[in-house]
Amino acid sequence: MEVVVVVGAGLDVHKKKIVACCLDGRSSPPKVVKCTFGTFRDELERLREWLLKRECTHVAMESTGVYWMPVHRVLEGSPLQIILGNARHMANVPGRKTDMSDAEWIAKLLRHGLIRPNFIPPRPIRDLRQITRYRRKLIDTRSASELRVEKLLQTANIKLSSVASEVFGVSGRLMLRSLAKGVTDPVKLAALAKGTLRNKRAELTRAFRGTFTADDARLLAVELNVIDDLEKRLTNLDQLIEKQVGPFAEEIARLDTIPGVDRALATDLIAEIGTDMTAWPSDRHFAAWTGTCPGNRESAGVRRRARTRDGNPYVKAILLRAAVCASRTVTSYLAARYRRLTARRGSRRAFVAVAHEIAIAIYHMLSKQQPYIAPKAADPAVARKHKSNQLIRELRKLGFEVTCTPTANLI
Repeated sequence: MEVVVVVGAGLDVHKKKIVACCLDGRSSPPKVVKCTFGTFRDELERLREWLLKRECTHVAMESTGVYWMPVHRVLEGSPLQIILGNARHMANVPGRKTDMSDAEWIAKLLRHGLIRPNFIPPRPIRDLRQITRYRRKLIDTRSASELRVEKLLQTANIKLSSVASEVFGVSGRLMLRSLAKGVTDPVKLAALAKGTLRNKRAELTRAFRGTFTADDARLLAVELNVIDDLEKRLTNLDQLIEKQVGPFAEEIARLDTIPGVDRALATDLIAEIGTDMTAWPSDRHFAAWTGTCPGNRESAGVRRRARTRDGNPYVKAILLRAAVCASRTVTSYLAARYRRLTARRGSRRAFVAVAHEIAIAIYHMLSKQQPYIAPKAADPAVARKHKSNQLIRELRKLGFEVTCTPTANLI
C-alpha cells in the first residue's frame, strides 16, 4: 500500500494512561517503538517530547469521549499534525484487542492515510462551544423542572395550564408563588391575574379548586427555587457568551438573516462549525457532516430506503430547531417548501429537508460572506406558476383537457 506518512505515531488514549506507538518508515521494515504514559500534565509533556524526539510529523488518536481533549491541548502548539479519527472507522480485528495492538493499528492506518480526520475547530471556537453546549443543558434542565411543576399541579387537580396559555408567565409565576406559600383560596389566586388573563378570573377560580396540600406547597417551593436558580445561571452564561462572540459578530448577524434562525441559534451554529468552511470540500460534504442527508443503502444494484446519517448530533439538533421555526414563517421559501413536502412525505421528513436547505445556505453564506438570498422559487409569481402547472398535470392524469387563462389581477 502507498505510504502517506513516513514517521507517525498512534495513540490509544484512556482516562489514566496513554499507549503510544511510533512507526518510523525511514528503515525497512519500519521501526516500531512503543511506550506508555500517564495522563497528568507532566506526563503529557513527556509524551510530546518523546514524539518530537522520534521526529514524528503526524499523530493520530480516536475521538473517545473527552479523554483526547487534554492530549490535544498539550500537543496543539507543537509542530505535530494531529489527526482525530472516528473510533467506529478505526476498529481493530475482534479478539486481538490490547492497548498496545490498538496503538500500533492506529499508527498503521495513519501511515497509509486511511484515517479520515474529524473536524476540530480552533481554540476560540472550542471555548465558545463549551459554553453554548452548557447553556443548552441548563435550558433542557429548566424545561424538565417546569414539566415537573406541571405534573405536580395536575396531580393536585390544579388546572392552571387549561386556562393560562403560559404557566410561567407573569401571572402564572405570581399564582405559583402564592401556592408555594400555602395560599389555596381560589378567589385570591385568581385575583393575581394580569393583563388579558383577568378576563378569565371565573375560569381561574374553578381551575384552582383542587386538592393542593401543604406537602405539595413545600415541593412546589423547591421546584420554583430550582427554576429561579437556573434562570440566574442562564443569565450569567448569556453575559459570558456575549463577551466571547465579539470576533464573530459579523457572521452571527449574517446567519440571523436566515428564516427560522435567531441570534441565539446563530451563536450556537458558529460555536459548532466555526467560520472557516474550507474544512469541507463542498456544501454536500458539509450537509452530510451535519446529518441532514439521507444515507446510502445499495446492494446488487438495488437502492433501498435508508435513514439519515448520524452526523454531528449538536449541529443536527440546531438545524432541526431552525427548521421548525422556519416552517412557521408564513411568507418564506422554507415555509413553502415545508408545506409542499409535508403533504407528500410527512412532517418529520419535511423538517429534515428544510434543515438540509438551511445547512446548504449556511455553507455558502460563510464561505462567500454573503447574506441569505432566498431561491428564485420564493418569488410568488414563480411559485404560482409551479402550482398551476402541478394542478394542470393532475387534471390531465384524470382525463381532462385543460386550458387556463389567467385573470387580469394576476397577470
